[in-house]
Amino acid sequence: MEHPENNEAYKGLTVNKGIDQPATINPYLKARKRPKRRQFTAGEYVEGILKGDITVLSQAVTLIESVKHEHQALAQEVIEKCLPFSGNSVRIGISGVPGAGKSTSIDVFGLHVLEKGGKLAVLAIDPSSERSKGSILGDKTRMEKLSVHPDSFIRPSPTAGSLGGVARKTRETIILCEAAGFDKIFVETVGVGQSETAVHSMVDFFLLIQLAGTGDELQGIKRGIMEMADGIIINKADGDNLEKAKLAAAQFRNALHLFPAPESGWSPKVLTYSGYYNLGIKEIWDMVGEYMEFTQKNGYFNYKRNEQAKYWMYESINDTLRETFYHNPAVEKMLNFTEQQVLNNEISSFVAAKRMMDLFLENLSAKK
Repeated sequence: MEHPENNEAYKGLTVNKGIDQPATINPYLKARKRPKRRQFTAGEYVEGILKGDITVLSQAVTLIESVKHEHQALAQEVIEKCLPFSGNSVRIGISGVPGAGKSTSIDVFGLHVLEKGGKLAVLAIDPSSERSKGSILGDKTRMEKLSVHPDSFIRPSPTAGSLGGVARKTRETIILCEAAGFDKIFVETVGVGQSETAVHSMVDFFLLIQLAGTGDELQGIKRGIMEMADGIIINKADGDNLEKAKLAAAQFRNALHLFPAPESGWSPKVLTYSGYYNLGIKEIWDMVGEYMEFTQKNGYFNYKRNEQAKYWMYESINDTLRETFYHNPAVEKMLNFTEQQVLNNEISSFVAAKRMMDLFLENLSAKK
């Protein structure tokens, strides 16, 4: 390679030596001390939530989702203090198969609802990986317009191993959002399929999103998520897909006749719409309004809320028993040894479970 700077004609030219390639990571970053976030007291959390402070609300939700044992007592205190200010919202659960357009539909539904005033909270549940235990939490990216609306709050949460399509702490999150002044709450499930029914136990209206061509009436005959739905809507009813969507709606209507009458006395409706083109949105929200008016008149609305409270009492008992069992010193001491015995085929899993339960109960009796 020719270097003209070495030529006699350029004798007066000075060429400075270049610098070494700088490190891609700031070497002084580790030395810099990060300021620790101040831990709020229960009173400060509640005060911020009641003022409608989104930042404090987000931190409170993170607190109740924490699996750390030391956070649970504080989280419980915050929930109990917020409880008197909750219960004043319309809770809507939204489910459907993956790719049905739940997140896109929520974006359109949310903007339509906020046109009439009020505040909307969206609790978007994302599946967690069984291998890495991580979750993308990417549903918010599909809610482009709703996410920047000043009266909306979107909180993605991982399932963290809990079944039923919702996170274990979704119920408590609803209470905090209601205390913060949100009068409409959407709960979007992970979209697993027909067994995803836990969301029904925490919402007033359960909306099921379906697609044309996903199955005939046989899908409707199957028990599970279909019989829980208070309304079924067929998405992507536009363009060449319009006739298919109408046919699917007719098939689902036929399938609903095979179910016994719902306890509420309401006959679930089947509607078509297009979330992408914003078609049929008003009719869907009108259906929700009709249902709320119908159930409040016949008393089912309050009855269902009371039944849900009873259900979650038993769920809380189960969670507390599980936590107490696994944090018992005697159980912690013997659990790995017993697990190894099962792996080595020395004892069966049923015998191992009985031994651990007996040990747990003996340890509780000894403490008395």
